[in-house]
Amino acid sequence: MPINFSDIELAFAFVSMGQMHMHRAYICRKTGEVFYTSEMGDSDELPEDIYENEQYVEIPHKNDLDLGKALVIKFTSDHMPDNIEDVYSIFRKKGAYSKFKNLLEAKGFLEEWYSFEKKRQNEALREWCKEKKSKPRVNSNVSSSS
Repeated sequence: MPINFSDIELAFAFVSMGQMHMHRAYICRKTGEVFYTSEMGDSDELPEDIYENEQYVEIPHKNDLDLGKALVIKFTSDHMPDNIEDVYSIFRKKGAYSKFKNLLEAKGFLEEWYSFEKKRQNEALREWCKEKKSKPRVNSNVSSSS
């Protein structure tokens, strides 16, 4: 059964919204069903063989795909090189992403960041799918360049 890329994107967003391993998602290659689990509670009941069966694939966290701080540094280097030291300083403390977004907004780069981040996430997830051989079906309303 083909897997909807939008399901992979939603699972990726869930996994990436917290620290690594706080939230996890697994997709079944056979059925396309996604299973969610979280240290915060309210998790799906997982299949008994989810950890031993190759038909289940764990969705990566953004840091697994270098889409965390590394992506922020790449964007800053390319678009706001004069602020690179400010960004390094921001990411040495808690609350880095909200402070980074405040800086982007102040400099007029917030929308450009969102586009850049979305494009890179899409590219990285598609590459991940190829590596896992779980070729997603793209919904007709989702372009492959978004």
